Amino acid sequence: MNRTSFSARAAVFGTAILGLSTLAACASAPVSGGAASTGATAGAGAYTWWDPYPQHDASSAWAKRVEACGKQAGVTIKRTAYDTTALTNQALLAGQEGNAPDVILLDNPAVSTLADAGMLATMDEFGLDASRFDKNLIAAGELDGKTYGIPIGANTLALYYNKKILDDAGVDPASIKDWDSLNAALKKVKAAGKKAITFAAIGTEEGSFQFLPWFWGAGAQLTQLDSPQAVEALDLWNSWLKDGLAPNSVISNSQNTTWEEFLTGEFGFAENGTWQINSAAKADFPTGVVQIPAKAGGNAPTPTGGEFITVPVQKDTQRYTATKKIVECMTTPEGLVETGTTFAYYIPSTAEGQQAILAKEPGLKPWVEAVRTAKGRTSDNLGTKYPKISEAMWTAVQKALSGSASPADALKEAQAQAKQATGS
Repeated sequence: MNRTSFSARAAVFGTAILGLSTLAACASAPVSGGAASTGATAGAGAYTWWDPYPQHDASSAWAKRVEACGKQAGVTIKRTAYDTTALTNQALLAGQEGNAPDVILLDNPAVSTLADAGMLATMDEFGLDASRFDKNLIAAGELDGKTYGIPIGANTLALYYNKKILDDAGVDPASIKDWDSLNAALKKVKAAGKKAITFAAIGTEEGSFQFLPWFWGAGAQLTQLDSPQAVEALDLWNSWLKDGLAPNSVISNSQNTTWEEFLTGEFGFAENGTWQINSAAKADFPTGVVQIPAKAGGNAPTPTGGEFITVPVQKDTQRYTATKKIVECMTTPEGLVETGTTFAYYIPSTAEGQQAILAKEPGLKPWVEAVRTAKGRTSDNLGTKYPKISEAMWTAVQKALSGSASPADALKEAQAQAKQATGS
């Protein structure tokens, strides 16, 4: 880690942060921030903790858990909650001023951005073994072979379905194994007089988040947005609009509005995430979940949402002793399960934690399976390049679905845009 380069790279960091929109996987969370505190200088014995959960106030189970981990480490924790975008910007400012908090929970795409700015200690430097965490999940916290954070849990995407609609249309959800079988199911739903599928293709990070399972499921890579596989994925979405299997509203749908459409009871399927589990259980119709299929079969890699616990560089390195105890408390198997149920639901980021949460909540099995095959958006060492690539991708999706360009032409332009923006 090149700590001396922080000031010189701060401007780059600030620009990159502007490219990170609110966490796609947590779009339903309120975004009212708490009062700011001043990093690690918050008084003798006080350790500062920043997280993106303003919806959990001081009386919440989450706040009490953070407080308990402080007590276990022998310190008092001063917690401040911001919305996701404000948190990353505040982190930049604190790093510039030399008073970063002791612990920050970061939206996973932001980890590599702060790491690239020289602001975070690596887990090796900090003395924490990250090997027990699932490789596919912790990859989002890695940059240039170093690990800068630990996932406190993960959420991801799958296909919810309306069981009554599928039963009436003669669709067995277990038959959906690849794109062909999914298309066949969608056509049956439409033939039965119902709307087939809805998803979020809005021109923001949420649109990229929802497109990625199809993009990756076709075998495409984010380093080549105009590959034949990428074109196949966008052709699939485009064909759903052309054939009347998906409504034109998907072009402006956020994940919340997509979910509202599904709750009307008019759609057979909706692409959405783990964070809708409780809402699905309360729907006026029976629901179920199937994995998003890859083109040729099997589960498509879905993007991971969720936060990483990170440790900013401190001038007083003696503080790390207590900070390490806090982090360890938060990431025990029991701690990961507690986080998972507190946020209804995060899937634990270790095999042991996943087994433990399934013992309590067997209905989470489809989501555990989805998380096990999920992929970080900044994985493949994309780091700070990801937001620029993502913007080019969601722009291409918008152009193709609106009819202003063919999928192939839209993606060709996107690749040129991404190449120019990333310099590679």
